[in-house]
Amino acid sequence: MKARTRTPEETYGPALEKARKALPLADPRKVATRAAVLYQDLDANGGRFEVPFFGSMYHVRWPDGSTAPAGGRGTVDISTHIILLHYLLSADGTPLASKWIAFRNLPGGLGYEGAFQGRAGLRLAHAFGSDQAPFSAAARALGGEPLDFGDASFMFRLLPLVWLAVVLHTADDEFPADANVLFDGATAHYLPTEDLAVLGGMLASRLIKTAKGAQRTR
Repeated sequence: MKARTRTPEETYGPALEKARKALPLADPRKVATRAAVLYQDLDANGGRFEVPFFGSMYHVRWPDGSTAPAGGRGTVDISTHIILLHYLLSADGTPLASKWIAFRNLPGGLGYEGAFQGRAGLRLAHAFGSDQAPFSAAARALGGEPLDFGDASFMFRLLPLVWLAVVLHTADDEFPADANVLFDGATAHYLPTEDLAVLGGMLASRLIKTAKGAQRTR
């Protein structure tokens, strides 16, 4: 009998509950300062953080850790919920390093390098390795800021103090296509490495989805 595939809620539910239990123990104003987000008291029972993520604003309630898109419409998937909570809990106020590092240089990243490249760099190279134009268009549509690396590269401010970059080298007669997701050198002060692996995969997926959507509308 084929084993049933676990849902994301079953897989990541314990991590979410652990983060929600940790949030009430933190001083929300100190959290807001370290994470460079806004915090607002709502009533005697608590308040909320306003956290920009992937170009959208999210409200995270303190102390219970519930999360919703600003405006109240829609739901928040469990991966995003965990990343938002972990960002608030992990942020220590370290300044951005203004230098890029590879995933393997993150704490514990070397052991997960192959898996990370499979969910991020290799997918991007396959999708955009023959033509950088769709990549550049998708990156700009997602708020990417141009950099000067490779054949095309962009920086993405996914959270206030979590910045990623994607560098694309298109294929030529000598070398195959290559794509790398890089991280600001201070990123480990704001999210665990496991979350950064998920975040890199999310960025790759959104770039590819955005490019495919643009092709369908031509």
